[in-house]
Amino acid sequence: MPLLLWSALIAMVVVFGAAYGAFSFGIERFIHSRIKVLYRTVHDMKRSRTGSEGLDLHGDVLSKVNAEVSAWASERRTEIRELHEREQFRREFIGNLAHELKTPIFNIQGYILTLLEGGLEDQKVNRDFLGRASNGVDRLMKIVEDLDLITKLESGVMDLRIARMDLGELVTDTMENMEILAREKGVRLVNELAPGLMVSADRNRMGQVFTNLFNNAINYGKQGGRCTVRSYPLDDQVLVEVSDDGIGISEEHLPRLFERFYRVGKSRARNEGGSGLGLAIVKHIIDVHGGTIVVKSAEGEGTTFSFTVKRAG
Repeated sequence: MPLLLWSALIAMVVVFGAAYGAFSFGIERFIHSRIKVLYRTVHDMKRSRTGSEGLDLHGDVLSKVNAEVSAWASERRTEIRELHEREQFRREFIGNLAHELKTPIFNIQGYILTLLEGGLEDQKVNRDFLGRASNGVDRLMKIVEDLDLITKLESGVMDLRIARMDLGELVTDTMENMEILAREKGVRLVNELAPGLMVSADRNRMGQVFTNLFNNAINYGKQGGRCTVRSYPLDDQVLVEVSDDGIGISEEHLPRLFERFYRVGKSRARNEGGSGLGLAIVKHIIDVHGGTIVVKSAEGEGTTFSFTVKRAG
């Protein structure tokens, strides 16, 4: 082959190689720049939500993009799961509220219809049914009042009047107010708090705590049973225990016990009365006092509610 042809061929190869190298370099630069744009976009989205540090465009940007996208996807999955849980809670809450309101409303409606259909002519019947209707209205009012109380506690608009108070004296007063109900159910209320146990709390709200816990113990206690209040020192706080020897609660229900309107099976049915909000109110009141509350129980062995309250100096 003539030398000239060889030279031309070699020159073409060199030119083609250079062009290909330039083209490849251009493609690589383009892809790299797009990856950086993607990285910057994902990082800016994440930083706007979490306040993370500035991005680093040096080194292996593709690996950094992969890490950022994986973290972003994980956060979205968590948010989606939380939204599903909130939606489920909302549906359950609305369903439970509707059921709680429907029961007394249907009862009241039945009593009134009976009276309108001739019951008014019988003095004994009309007084009995009017009394039952009045009880149904009282239950509706209790539900509305408790819902209003929880809303205020959750929103922080509840004006707590924290003051130095004798916890034992409050427990004694609350037990005296509930003595008739406890006697009817055959449950004995026992105050074992030490005299002069001073705490810092809102007396009225703390009274609601004990009223609801005693109601729970009385409604689900056993004939001849007892509910006892004890306390234990805990640094600058006091640990208070309200224990009963009633029917108890199975372990599977304990995590949800403080939810609004949550009921534990047929043994704790709606026919026991109440608004279904008592334990939810108890937890909210303890929370706004800066304390904590837990429950331990076993079926057939009773239940113990333990909460903390700040000791007064």
